[in-house]
Amino acid sequence: MKISIAALFAAFGTASAINTASDAGKKMLSSARRLDGQEEIDFGWVANFDIKYQGCHHIKQWNEEADGQDDVRIYTKRLVRFRLCPSGTCSSTSAGGCSSGYGEYIIDMDTFLESYVEARRQDLEQQCEHQINYVCDCEDDDGKDDGFDRDICEYDCLVAAGLDECVENNPYVDDAQQEEQQDMDRFLECQQLEMNNNNNNGNNNNGEQVVYYAGPYCSEQGGAIKVGVFTDDACTEFAQDITFYEITGYTINYLTESIVGEECFSCMEPKDEEQQYNANNGNDAQDADEVREQCEALYQGAGKCEYDISGPYQKNQAGCNYMEGIKIVRADGMLDVSDARPSAAATAFIVVFAMSFAAMGFYVWYLRTRLGVKQNSLL
Repeated sequence: MKISIAALFAAFGTASAINTASDAGKKMLSSARRLDGQEEIDFGWVANFDIKYQGCHHIKQWNEEADGQDDVRIYTKRLVRFRLCPSGTCSSTSAGGCSSGYGEYIIDMDTFLESYVEARRQDLEQQCEHQINYVCDCEDDDGKDDGFDRDICEYDCLVAAGLDECVENNPYVDDAQQEEQQDMDRFLECQQLEMNNNNNNGNNNNGEQVVYYAGPYCSEQGGAIKVGVFTDDACTEFAQDITFYEITGYTINYLTESIVGEECFSCMEPKDEEQQYNANNGNDAQDADEVREQCEALYQGAGKCEYDISGPYQKNQAGCNYMEGIKIVRADGMLDVSDARPSAAATAFIVVFAMSFAAMGFYVWYLRTRLGVKQNSLL
Protein backbone atom coordinates (compact mmCIF):
# COMPACT_ATOMS: atom_id res chain seq x y z
CA MET A 1 0.00 0.00 0.00
CA LYS A 2 1.41 3.37 -0.98
CA ILE A 3 1.61 5.81 1.90
CA SER A 4 0.66 9.40 1.21
CA ILE A 5 2.89 11.61 3.32
CA ALA A 6 0.74 14.67 2.63
CA ALA A 7 -2.39 12.92 3.87
CA LEU A 8 -0.57 11.47 6.83
CA PHE A 9 0.42 14.89 8.15
CA ALA A 10 -2.64 16.89 7.14
CA ALA A 11 -3.72 16.86 10.78
CA PHE A 12 -0.51 18.60 11.75
CA GLY A 13 -0.69 21.29 9.09
CA THR A 14 -1.82 24.02 11.48
CA ALA A 15 0.75 23.24 14.16
CA SER A 16 3.76 25.55 14.29
CA ALA A 17 5.90 22.96 16.08
CA ILE A 18 5.68 19.37 17.28
CA ASN A 19 7.64 18.50 20.41
CA THR A 20 10.53 16.26 19.37
CA ALA A 21 10.13 13.96 22.37
CA SER A 22 6.41 13.38 21.88
CA ASP A 23 4.92 10.26 20.29
CA ALA A 24 3.59 12.39 17.44
CA GLY A 25 7.04 13.81 16.84
CA LYS A 26 8.68 10.39 16.72
CA LYS A 27 6.03 9.11 14.30
CA MET A 28 6.52 12.14 12.09
CA LEU A 29 10.26 11.57 11.88
CA SER A 30 9.77 7.90 11.07
CA SER A 31 7.19 8.61 8.40
CA ALA A 32 9.29 11.39 6.92
CA ARG A 33 11.91 8.79 6.03
CA ARG A 34 9.59 6.35 4.26
CA LEU A 35 10.26 5.60 0.63
CA ASP A 36 8.04 3.73 -1.79
CA GLY A 37 9.82 0.41 -2.29
CA GLN A 38 8.12 -0.06 -5.67
CA GLU A 39 9.74 3.01 -7.21
CA GLU A 40 13.37 3.52 -8.12
CA ILE A 41 14.27 7.07 -7.17
CA ASP A 42 17.10 8.95 -8.88
CA PHE A 43 19.33 10.68 -6.31
CA GLY A 44 21.85 11.90 -8.88
CA TRP A 45 20.90 15.53 -8.23
CA VAL A 46 22.36 15.25 -4.70
CA ALA A 47 25.84 15.30 -6.30
CA ASN A 48 25.36 19.04 -6.87
CA PHE A 49 25.12 19.73 -3.13
CA ASP A 50 27.38 19.85 -0.08
CA ILE A 51 26.50 18.59 3.40
CA LYS A 52 26.81 21.09 6.25
CA TYR A 53 26.40 19.97 9.87
CA GLN A 54 23.94 22.17 11.78
CA GLY A 55 23.85 20.74 15.28
CA CYS A 56 22.75 17.82 17.41
CA HIS A 57 19.89 17.15 19.79
CA HIS A 58 18.85 14.36 22.16
CA ILE A 59 15.52 13.00 23.31
CA LYS A 60 14.48 10.34 25.82
CA GLN A 61 12.90 7.12 24.54
CA TRP A 62 11.70 3.83 25.97
CA ASN A 63 14.34 1.13 25.50
CA GLU A 64 12.47 -1.73 23.81
CA GLU A 65 15.60 -3.91 23.88
CA ALA A 66 15.97 -3.75 27.66
CA ASP A 67 15.66 -7.31 28.92
CA GLY A 68 18.10 -7.43 31.83
CA GLN A 69 17.94 -6.05 35.35
CA ASP A 70 20.83 -3.68 34.71
CA ASP A 71 19.55 -2.42 31.34
CA VAL A 72 18.32 1.17 31.27
CA ARG A 73 14.59 1.48 30.59
CA ILE A 74 14.74 5.04 29.34
CA TYR A 75 17.64 5.70 26.99
CA THR A 76 18.93 8.73 25.14
CA LYS A 77 18.24 8.97 21.41
CA ARG A 78 20.66 11.35 19.72
CA LEU A 79 19.83 13.15 16.48
CA VAL A 80 21.83 15.27 14.04
CA ARG A 81 20.47 18.05 11.89
CA PHE A 82 22.21 18.95 8.62
CA ARG A 83 21.68 20.91 5.43
CA LEU A 84 22.21 20.20 1.76
CA CYS A 85 23.68 23.44 0.40
CA PRO A 86 24.19 24.04 -3.33
CA SER A 87 27.81 23.32 -4.26
CA GLY A 88 29.81 26.51 -4.54
CA THR A 89 27.67 28.36 -1.99
CA CYS A 90 28.46 26.34 1.15
CA SER A 91 30.67 28.23 3.61
CA SER A 92 32.73 26.48 6.29
CA THR A 93 32.98 29.71 8.29
CA SER A 94 29.21 30.24 8.45
CA ALA A 95 27.20 28.27 11.00
CA GLY A 96 24.31 27.89 8.56
CA GLY A 97 26.52 27.05 5.60
CA CYS A 98 24.21 28.75 3.10
CA SER A 99 21.25 31.11 3.13
CA SER A 100 19.14 29.93 0.18
CA GLY A 101 18.47 26.98 -2.08
CA TYR A 102 19.01 24.43 0.69
CA GLY A 103 17.09 21.55 2.25
CA GLU A 104 17.10 20.65 5.96
CA TYR A 105 17.34 17.11 7.29
CA ILE A 106 17.48 15.20 10.56
CA ILE A 107 18.85 11.71 11.21
CA ASP A 108 20.10 9.57 14.09
CA MET A 109 23.64 10.38 15.21
CA ASP A 110 25.16 6.93 14.63
CA THR A 111 24.11 6.91 10.96
CA PHE A 112 25.36 10.45 10.41
CA LEU A 113 28.73 9.79 12.04
CA GLU A 114 29.28 6.60 10.05
CA SER A 115 28.73 8.41 6.74
CA TYR A 116 30.48 11.62 7.78
CA VAL A 117 33.65 9.94 9.04
CA GLU A 118 33.90 7.67 5.99
CA ALA A 119 33.48 10.61 3.59
CA ARG A 120 36.02 12.64 5.52
CA ARG A 121 38.46 9.71 5.44
CA GLN A 122 38.09 9.45 1.65
CA ASP A 123 38.81 13.15 1.23
CA LEU A 124 41.86 12.95 3.49
CA GLU A 125 43.23 9.92 1.67
CA GLN A 126 42.88 11.70 -1.65
CA GLN A 127 44.63 14.79 -0.33
CA CYS A 128 47.40 12.67 1.17
CA GLU A 129 47.94 10.74 -2.06
CA HIS A 130 48.25 13.98 -3.98
CA GLN A 131 50.64 15.43 -1.39
CA ILE A 132 52.89 12.35 -1.45
CA ASN A 133 52.86 11.90 -5.23
CA TYR A 134 53.29 15.52 -6.30
CA VAL A 135 54.68 17.55 -3.37
CA CYS A 136 56.68 15.53 -0.85
CA ASP A 137 59.59 14.30 -3.04
CA CYS A 138 60.16 11.24 -0.86
CA GLU A 139 61.30 8.83 -3.56
CA ASP A 140 64.53 7.07 -2.57
CA ASP A 141 66.55 8.05 -5.63
CA ASP A 142 70.23 8.74 -6.22
CA GLY A 143 69.88 12.28 -4.92
CA LYS A 144 69.17 11.13 -1.34
CA ASP A 145 71.94 10.40 1.19
CA ASP A 146 72.48 7.14 3.08
CA GLY A 147 70.54 8.36 6.11
CA PHE A 148 67.35 8.99 4.12
CA ASP A 149 64.20 7.33 5.52
CA ARG A 150 61.14 7.37 3.27
CA ASP A 151 58.66 6.82 6.12
CA ILE A 152 60.04 9.77 8.08
CA CYS A 153 60.10 11.93 4.95
CA GLU A 154 56.45 11.22 4.12
CA TYR A 155 55.36 11.66 7.74
CA ASP A 156 57.11 15.04 8.09
CA CYS A 157 55.71 16.20 4.75
CA LEU A 158 52.13 15.25 5.61
CA VAL A 159 52.28 16.77 9.10
CA ALA A 160 53.70 20.01 7.68
CA ALA A 161 50.71 20.16 5.30
CA GLY A 162 48.25 19.55 8.15
CA LEU A 163 47.41 16.05 6.90
CA ASP A 164 48.67 14.04 9.87
CA GLU A 165 45.22 12.46 10.38
CA CYS A 166 45.70 10.06 7.48
CA VAL A 167 49.18 8.91 8.52
CA GLU A 168 49.00 5.16 9.06
CA ASN A 169 52.42 4.68 10.63
CA ASN A 170 54.11 7.25 12.83
CA PRO A 171 57.85 6.48 12.77
CA TYR A 172 58.40 8.49 15.96
CA VAL A 173 56.21 6.40 18.30
CA ASP A 174 56.03 2.71 19.14
CA ASP A 175 53.29 0.40 17.89
CA ALA A 176 51.41 0.32 21.23
CA GLN A 177 50.92 4.11 21.31
CA GLN A 178 49.90 4.06 17.67
CA GLU A 179 47.25 1.37 18.18
CA GLU A 180 45.75 3.37 21.04
CA GLN A 181 45.43 6.49 18.90
CA GLN A 182 43.96 4.56 15.96
CA ASP A 183 41.40 3.15 18.41
CA MET A 184 39.52 6.45 18.12
CA ASP A 185 37.25 5.36 15.28
CA ARG A 186 35.67 2.50 17.19
CA PHE A 187 34.16 4.95 19.67
CA LEU A 188 31.95 6.45 16.98
CA GLU A 189 29.30 4.14 18.45
CA CYS A 190 28.76 2.92 22.00
CA GLN A 191 31.45 0.37 22.89
CA GLN A 192 32.61 -1.36 26.06
CA LEU A 193 35.96 -0.11 27.34
CA GLU A 194 38.84 -2.44 28.01
CA MET A 195 40.14 -1.91 31.53
CA ASN A 196 43.68 -0.77 32.18
CA ASN A 197 45.59 -3.24 34.39
CA ASN A 198 46.45 -0.41 36.77
CA ASN A 199 42.76 0.28 37.39
CA ASN A 200 42.28 -2.51 39.95
CA ASN A 201 40.90 -4.67 37.11
CA GLY A 202 37.78 -2.51 36.96
CA ASN A 203 36.74 -3.17 40.56
CA ASN A 204 35.06 -0.50 42.64
CA ASN A 205 35.66 0.12 46.33
CA ASN A 206 33.32 -2.76 47.21
CA GLY A 207 35.29 -5.25 45.15
CA GLU A 208 32.55 -5.47 42.52
CA GLN A 209 33.37 -5.63 38.82
CA VAL A 210 32.42 -2.37 37.07
CA VAL A 211 31.97 -2.14 33.31
CA TYR A 212 32.27 1.17 31.47
CA TYR A 213 31.34 2.19 27.95
CA ALA A 214 32.39 5.00 25.63
CA GLY A 215 30.46 6.56 22.78
CA PRO A 216 29.49 9.83 21.10
CA TYR A 217 27.18 12.32 22.76
CA CYS A 218 25.77 15.75 22.02
CA SER A 219 27.40 18.50 24.05
CA GLU A 220 25.15 20.75 26.13
CA GLN A 221 25.28 23.67 23.70
CA GLY A 222 24.46 21.35 20.78
CA GLY A 223 27.29 22.37 18.47
CA ALA A 224 29.79 19.60 19.18
CA ILE A 225 29.76 15.80 19.20
CA LYS A 226 32.32 14.34 21.60
CA VAL A 227 33.14 10.97 23.14
CA GLY A 228 32.06 10.40 26.75
CA VAL A 229 32.27 7.64 29.35
CA PHE A 230 29.06 5.88 30.42
CA THR A 231 27.93 3.12 32.78
CA ASP A 232 25.43 1.42 30.44
CA ASP A 233 25.60 -0.22 27.03
CA ALA A 234 23.21 2.37 25.56
CA CYS A 235 25.60 5.20 26.52
CA THR A 236 22.87 7.07 28.41
CA GLU A 237 24.13 7.36 32.01
CA PHE A 238 27.38 9.32 32.31
CA ALA A 239 30.07 7.82 34.53
CA GLN A 240 30.90 9.97 37.55
CA ASP A 241 34.27 10.54 39.24
CA ILE A 242 36.28 8.54 36.71
CA THR A 243 37.92 9.48 33.42
CA PHE A 244 38.61 7.74 30.14
CA TYR A 245 42.34 7.80 30.90
CA GLU A 246 41.88 6.26 34.34
CA ILE A 247 39.94 3.38 32.80
CA THR A 248 42.03 2.69 29.70
CA GLY A 249 45.45 4.18 30.44
CA TYR A 250 45.42 6.34 27.31
CA THR A 251 43.44 9.23 25.82
CA ILE A 252 41.88 10.23 22.48
CA ASN A 253 41.29 13.61 20.85
CA TYR A 254 37.51 13.22 20.64
CA LEU A 255 37.18 13.55 24.42
CA THR A 256 37.75 17.30 24.12
CA GLU A 257 37.39 17.96 20.38
CA SER A 258 34.28 17.60 18.26
CA ILE A 259 34.15 14.62 15.92
CA VAL A 260 32.28 16.72 13.38
CA GLY A 261 33.84 19.92 12.12
CA GLU A 262 32.42 23.03 10.49
CA GLU A 263 33.62 22.16 7.00
CA CYS A 264 31.30 21.43 4.07
CA PHE A 265 31.84 18.14 2.29
CA SER A 266 30.86 17.57 -1.29
CA CYS A 267 28.30 14.97 -2.28
CA MET A 268 29.99 14.41 -5.63
CA GLU A 269 31.89 11.15 -5.72
CA PRO A 270 35.61 11.96 -5.43
CA LYS A 271 37.78 11.27 -8.46
CA ASP A 272 40.96 9.24 -8.28
CA GLU A 273 44.26 10.66 -9.53
CA GLU A 274 43.72 9.57 -13.15
CA GLN A 275 40.16 10.91 -13.26
CA GLN A 276 41.28 14.19 -11.70
CA TYR A 277 44.05 14.51 -14.30
CA ASN A 278 41.57 13.94 -17.14
CA ALA A 279 39.12 16.43 -15.63
CA ASN A 280 41.82 19.10 -15.32
CA ASN A 281 42.76 18.55 -18.97
CA GLY A 282 39.23 18.62 -20.33
CA ASN A 283 38.96 14.87 -20.89
CA ASP A 284 36.06 14.29 -18.47
CA ALA A 285 33.21 15.23 -20.78
CA GLN A 286 31.92 11.68 -21.13
CA ASP A 287 32.12 10.80 -17.43
CA ALA A 288 28.83 11.21 -15.58
CA ASP A 289 29.21 12.86 -12.17
CA GLU A 290 27.90 10.42 -9.56
CA VAL A 291 26.53 11.07 -6.11
CA ARG A 292 28.66 10.04 -3.18
CA GLU A 293 27.49 6.84 -1.52
CA GLN A 294 27.55 8.41 1.96
CA CYS A 295 25.38 11.34 0.87
CA GLU A 296 22.84 9.04 -0.75
CA ALA A 297 22.61 6.98 2.44
CA LEU A 298 22.12 10.10 4.57
CA TYR A 299 19.50 11.54 2.25
CA GLN A 300 17.52 8.31 2.07
CA GLY A 301 17.53 7.77 5.83
CA ALA A 302 16.83 11.32 6.96
CA GLY A 303 13.64 13.16 7.84
CA LYS A 304 13.25 15.92 5.25
CA CYS A 305 12.14 19.54 5.10
CA GLU A 306 12.50 20.71 1.51
CA TYR A 307 10.92 24.12 1.00
CA ASP A 308 13.62 26.06 -0.80
CA ILE A 309 15.78 23.35 -2.37
CA SER A 310 15.95 22.78 -6.11
CA GLY A 311 16.79 19.30 -7.29
CA PRO A 312 14.38 16.62 -6.08
CA TYR A 313 11.59 15.70 -8.50
CA GLN A 314 9.10 15.98 -5.65
CA LYS A 315 9.98 17.98 -2.56
CA ASN A 316 9.46 16.18 0.73
CA GLN A 317 8.21 18.36 3.58
CA ALA A 318 7.01 15.61 5.92
CA GLY A 319 9.67 16.35 8.54
CA CYS A 320 9.23 20.13 8.70
CA ASN A 321 6.90 20.22 11.72
CA TYR A 322 9.14 17.81 13.59
CA MET A 323 12.24 19.90 12.93
CA GLU A 324 10.36 23.03 13.95
CA GLY A 325 10.33 21.51 17.43
CA ILE A 326 14.12 21.83 17.54
CA LYS A 327 15.39 25.38 17.68
CA ILE A 328 18.98 26.10 16.64
CA VAL A 329 20.24 29.41 18.01
CA ARG A 330 23.42 30.75 16.48
CA ALA A 331 25.57 33.19 18.43
CA ASP A 332 29.20 34.07 17.66
CA GLY A 333 29.42 31.06 15.35
CA MET A 334 28.37 28.60 18.08
CA LEU A 335 25.34 26.37 17.90
CA ASP A 336 22.82 26.00 20.69
CA VAL A 337 20.16 23.35 20.13
CA SER A 338 17.14 23.00 22.38
CA ASP A 339 13.45 22.27 22.35
CA ALA A 340 11.16 24.96 21.05
CA ARG A 341 10.57 27.71 23.57
CA PRO A 342 8.34 30.83 23.72
CA SER A 343 9.74 33.75 21.76
CA ALA A 344 11.12 36.76 23.58
CA ALA A 345 8.60 39.05 21.88
CA ALA A 346 5.68 36.91 23.01
CA THR A 347 7.02 36.75 26.56
CA ALA A 348 7.49 40.52 26.68
CA PHE A 349 3.95 41.08 25.37
CA ILE A 350 2.50 38.81 28.06
CA VAL A 351 4.45 40.60 30.81
CA VAL A 352 3.39 44.05 29.58
CA PHE A 353 -0.23 42.93 29.26
CA ALA A 354 -0.22 41.50 32.78
CA MET A 355 1.28 44.68 34.23
CA SER A 356 -1.26 46.82 32.35
CA PHE A 357 -4.11 44.67 33.63
CA ALA A 358 -2.82 44.97 37.20
CA ALA A 359 -2.47 48.75 36.85
CA MET A 360 -6.00 49.03 35.49
CA GLY A 361 -7.35 46.97 38.38
CA PHE A 362 -5.55 49.21 40.86
CA TYR A 363 -6.97 52.32 39.16
CA VAL A 364 -10.54 50.93 39.32
CA TRP A 365 -10.05 50.15 43.01
CA TYR A 366 -8.71 53.67 43.58
CA LEU A 367 -11.70 55.32 41.84
CA ARG A 368 -14.21 53.23 43.78
CA THR A 369 -12.47 54.13 47.04
CA ARG A 370 -12.50 57.86 46.24
CA LEU A 371 -16.15 57.78 45.19
CA GLY A 372 -17.05 55.97 48.40
CA VAL A 373 -15.31 58.64 50.48
CA LYS A 374 -17.18 61.46 48.68
CA GLN A 375 -20.57 59.76 49.17
CA ASN A 376 -19.93 59.34 52.91
CA SER A 377 -18.97 63.00 53.24
CA LEU A 378 -22.21 64.09 51.57
CA LEU A 379 -24.23 62.02 54.01
